[in-house]
Amino acid sequence: MVQLLFFMAAIGAIGGALAVVLLRNPFFSVLALVVHLMALSVLFLLLHAEFLAAAQLIVYAGAVMVLYVFVVSYVGGADELLAEAGVARKLAPVFGVVLLFAFSLAIGGSALKALDTRGADLPAGFGSPAQIGELLLTRFLLPFEIASFLLTIAAVGAVLLARRRRGLEEVDDVSGDGGVV
Repeated sequence: MVQLLFFMAAIGAIGGALAVVLLRNPFFSVLALVVHLMALSVLFLLLHAEFLAAAQLIVYAGAVMVLYVFVVSYVGGADELLAEAGVARKLAPVFGVVLLFAFSLAIGGSALKALDTRGADLPAGFGSPAQIGELLLTRFLLPFEIASFLLTIAAVGAVLLARRRRGLEEVDDVSGDGGVV
């Protein structure tokens, strides 16, 4: 049963990640990201990392994705075609080859023979909410705060760009009747 659940969650995670990249509609892309994050939380549960699974659902699939859905709904642009990205189109094969090389090194350099072993011996309390909270408030405080700051800047920037693109700087009533039809 555990193996079946693992493969279903793995297929969901890979399928959701592919859909994020391949879907043209940004709204459906964000929804595919929610599916991906939910599948990742199932994988965390299978690893007995209950706190990480709950945080994955509450923080990412819940709060952050609601923000992304709001921004994508506000920005819109699903029916508009993207402008030609000349440099990006030329560099895409290069990045693909580099990514393939990195994956090959990671898979080839990993200890695949250790898959049937028990794993590393970890101290008691490893991965507990208290230990994760201590790490977030000490060692990883600056990266954690920088990530939240960048997410906020990205959301505000997307809304401002959408307002500028749609010409919503100043909305004037041109009918003269106060908006009553």
